[in-house]
Amino acid sequence: MNLSLPFDAVLFDCDGVLVDSEPITNGVLRDMLEERGWVLTRDECMRIFVGKAVKDERALIEAKTGSPVTDEWLQSFWERRNVQLDRDLVEIPGAPVAVRALHAALGGRIACASGADRRKVELQLQKIGLFDAFEGRIFSGHEMPRSKPFPDVYLAAASALDVDPTRCAVIEDTVTGATAGVAAGATVFGYSPGGLGHSGAEALRGVGVAQVFTDMAQLPSVLAAWRLRAA
Repeated sequence: MNLSLPFDAVLFDCDGVLVDSEPITNGVLRDMLEERGWVLTRDECMRIFVGKAVKDERALIEAKTGSPVTDEWLQSFWERRNVQLDRDLVEIPGAPVAVRALHAALGGRIACASGADRRKVELQLQKIGLFDAFEGRIFSGHEMPRSKPFPDVYLAAASALDVDPTRCAVIEDTVTGATAGVAAGATVFGYSPGGLGHSGAEALRGVGVAQVFTDMAQLPSVLAAWRLRAA
């Protein structure tokens, strides 16, 4: 695919954009919350936690369960989650092809900027065969002063690529992540295929997403066409 793009770099979220991880992660979280007395369905759990780092939701979990969210409990959650991800994770349809096309078009100036912990992000990229496309350009919100919805992880990714954030396209699927991308000054494209786990088109536009699309395989064409709309 011969692409001419109006951006100097593309910054991808991971969960829900590259990998279909949210049902797996929230299934594990739901089970562990029920063990503490907070009974939810998986869908209810997803509505509450999708797009958020579990470690940042300590106050809510403690209020609902009456038990402290210790570092040991978080570590147990991450370990149980990773086992399930390693067993069951699949890619978002079209994501590998889109990533490879954009990697080639931009001379490797792509990055994965996730709110999740680094181990999870790297495990997931390895699982779907995209680790090499992002190696050395993986950024975790856990390692930033503030995670999403703050822009820190996207600003760090743009800085590492030596690209002005305003010259970056950010690919997100949740309001939390899109808010971070907009705050960084990037042009944010919202992936909203429908279904639980992804924010709706209206909600994404409401936080400043420039364009919503529904098919990840079409992302390279969506970004290339932005030149016409922005002209």
